[in-house]
Amino acid sequence: MPGLWTKKSLELLREEAAESEHGLRRTLGPLALASLGIGAIVGAGIFVLSGMAAQHTGPALVLSVILSGVGCAFAGLCYAEFASMIPVAGSAYTYSYATIGEFLAWIIGWDLILEYAVGATTVSIGWSGYLVSFLQKTLHIPFPAELSKSPWETVRLADGTSVHSYFNLPAAFIIALITMLLIIGIRESANFNSFIVVVKLGVVVMFIVVGALYVNRAYWHPFLPANQGTFGEFGFTGVLRGAGVIFFAYIGFDAVSTAAQEARNPERDMPIGILGSLGICTLLYIAVVLVLTGLMPFRQLNVPDPLALAIDSTPASWWLSPIVKMGALLGTTAVILVMMLGQTRVFYSMAHDGLLPKAFGHIHARFRTPYKSTALTGVCVALAGGLLPLRIVGELVSIGTLLAFVIVSASVMVMRKAHPEIRRPFRTPLVWVVGPLAMIVCSGQMLGLPADTWIRLFVWMAIGLVIYFSYSRRHSVLQNAEKMEQAGGPTTPVAPVKT
Repeated sequence: MPGLWTKKSLELLREEAAESEHGLRRTLGPLALASLGIGAIVGAGIFVLSGMAAQHTGPALVLSVILSGVGCAFAGLCYAEFASMIPVAGSAYTYSYATIGEFLAWIIGWDLILEYAVGATTVSIGWSGYLVSFLQKTLHIPFPAELSKSPWETVRLADGTSVHSYFNLPAAFIIALITMLLIIGIRESANFNSFIVVVKLGVVVMFIVVGALYVNRAYWHPFLPANQGTFGEFGFTGVLRGAGVIFFAYIGFDAVSTAAQEARNPERDMPIGILGSLGICTLLYIAVVLVLTGLMPFRQLNVPDPLALAIDSTPASWWLSPIVKMGALLGTTAVILVMMLGQTRVFYSMAHDGLLPKAFGHIHARFRTPYKSTALTGVCVALAGGLLPLRIVGELVSIGTLLAFVIVSASVMVMRKAHPEIRRPFRTPLVWVVGPLAMIVCSGQMLGLPADTWIRLFVWMAIGLVIYFSYSRRHSVLQNAEKMEQAGGPTTPVAPVKT
């Protein structure tokens, strides 16, 4: 009987992945995919959220980075197996559809929308902070304080007074720019991202090398401040909460998997892109947060542009500060690009399955991109970037991402039991150890996040359930095909993607 646990066959998934006249274009190689991952990972955590996470950990922020990196490494091994075995757009949504059924696939797809769209929102707010800092402190060009933050925040001026902000204009502007770039095409977007990755890696290495010369070890003591009597305020629970916050920075490697249908040789290239980008970025993260917390007291780093603030406190600020700020602007631009790319590819896959309106899967006749879903995503994210504060959106993305990782880690084990005969170009080593460890570490980080973040997640999921039972279930291509089969009609599910 068709129902909530209807699954897609791997044969059907591979047929859908085959490139057709109007399908997604396979143009990405292993270097472009690894670059795509680095473009997402090196940016948000280093340039935006590291200062906020430090408010829970103190100098022990590096422990949070390592904890998150370990959880991501376990989950990344699971993602790599799926991405090589099921090389289609949609990431964890598609994997869940093939292993644990349509209902949980919808849940994870709805969760991924939260992850990528709100992720792009979070980084756009950080981008705005670096732009305003660059304009005011480097170029000495004034920028209206009323248009630099969300309406829920006030802006403290240089003379000590505060003004109320109405809209974060730079955040909305960069989202609009990236949206237009993504509509033009994946090849152009990937080339732009590769250029930015080279530039910002140079900037990050420069920050590490030069900043290390001015580290004051006194700022590292006490390394792990004692817990203040509240869960998440320093001590071990603070490290756990800091890991949940900084975890946002690692979501780039799973964004690589959303582009599987645009990889030239996904069976070989997807594991390289996922694991390669994760390994490189984890090492950079460890070095950056050590230098960052050694340049100034961690309590002063709770700003959207912590690296810029830290480097401004050193004698090298006169020449390094402009470089770091420009690198941060370029770096966070690349993160937004990858998040928006992942969002639209999830929309594309869900529309192809009938779980969202067909308009979300329409491919442009010339650019061969899902232009309608890209434009809609751009409008929504631009408004969110202009209206919401950093803390709320940052923690919400982290909990959504962690939930996706838990489901993928469980799914890879389910697939090993259900379909042991399927060819797996990349196999997760020690899967019965790696899978459970990924679930444990990621679940632990979820528990470390504040209660209000959990409430927002439940509200978002409740909205998703209403949409599923009122629209998606009735329009599901797979369920309707099974109903037709039972009635004696055609049995092949077909969801034509219109141009």
